[in-house]
Amino acid sequence: MDLREFAWQDGYGAFTVSENRREAIKLYILNQETHHRTRSFQDEYLAFLRQAGVEFDERYLW
Repeated sequence: MDLREFAWQDGYGAFTVSENRREAIKLYILNQETHHRTRSFQDEYLAFLRQAGVEFDERYLW
């Protein structure tokens, strides 16, 4: 593995998941590539932030 281009991003995001949603989350992860053909990561991330009530300024997200 060539680590010369490996770097951490400037920011981060973390979300918790209830135990009763574990299987749904596993399926989401397994089907992520297909899922993101219809909904971009950016659109989905904004939806997560809004659903969680997180205040943000989109200028600093991307």
